[in-house]
Amino acid sequence: MTINAHPELPEFDYIRPATLEEASRFLSDHAGEARPLLGGTDIFVRMRDGFWHDKYLVDVKNLDGTDNLHFHPTAGLTIGAGVNMNRVMTMLEVQQYYPVLAEACRSVASYQLRTRATIVGNLCNASPAGDTIGACMLYDGVLKVHGVDGYRDEPLKTFFLGPGKTVLKPGDIATAIQLPRPPAGSTGTYIKLGRNTWSDLSIVGVTALGSREPASASGYSFHVALASVAPVPLEVPAVHSYLSENNITPEAFIEAARLAQQACNPIDDVRGSARYRKAMVKKLTEKALLITLDRLEGRE
Repeated sequence: MTINAHPELPEFDYIRPATLEEASRFLSDHAGEARPLLGGTDIFVRMRDGFWHDKYLVDVKNLDGTDNLHFHPTAGLTIGAGVNMNRVMTMLEVQQYYPVLAEACRSVASYQLRTRATIVGNLCNASPAGDTIGACMLYDGVLKVHGVDGYRDEPLKTFFLGPGKTVLKPGDIATAIQLPRPPAGSTGTYIKLGRNTWSDLSIVGVTALGSREPASASGYSFHVALASVAPVPLEVPAVHSYLSENNITPEAFIEAARLAQQACNPIDDVRGSARYRKAMVKKLTEKALLITLDRLEGRE
């Protein structure tokens, strides 16, 4: 067996279309051998390691508003496909209204990588371990997609089909993620368990988002999403239902964490066993909910 200690990128053609229409047509005409290029932080690694063999990389940055980052007091936040994570996490409106997204961005690798990595790229990569996916799901994100037939919207909650698989078709380009404005005072946290403090993929990731909800029996609304413990990024509706219908106590959070553990379906891999992951889902979900409650109550 021969191991290449210094793998190199294979040859490919760099395509820079002038419009989204041109880009979609090219991607559709070269289905299976062309891929949209944003930050490239995942594409180049997978091509270098021999997992992807694309002949063409189609640069879609700076096309028709893909570099826009905009917050509207009513409509919410629009993040263009070419906007890097550092730019998102330092935006004042993101820190104020979408703090969990800012926290998730901060957990991604290093500052240098985040100057290239994009949230839309993280979503379209569709890794179950994607750090920013949980926050975008809990903030009810909708992807703006341009295809050969024009624009359409794709809600994130039905976007993921499996590891690396989404509803996108040949010719489709995700141009932006749109996040509606969340309830006033909402907050939460993202807890990532990795083998080291920086740069590693998550063994388990837990995103929690909470807000006050007078219409619920408990007076609160809590949502939880899990990473690295199922074939797709996983929201756990059972947690929201239980914590809406029962008084918020430490015991209620323990039960909610058990429900999260019950909902996940992890695998064994080199980063952790399924048994360990399920145990950590319970522990980290309880911790994330306690942190979220403390932040809602102004104790942190």
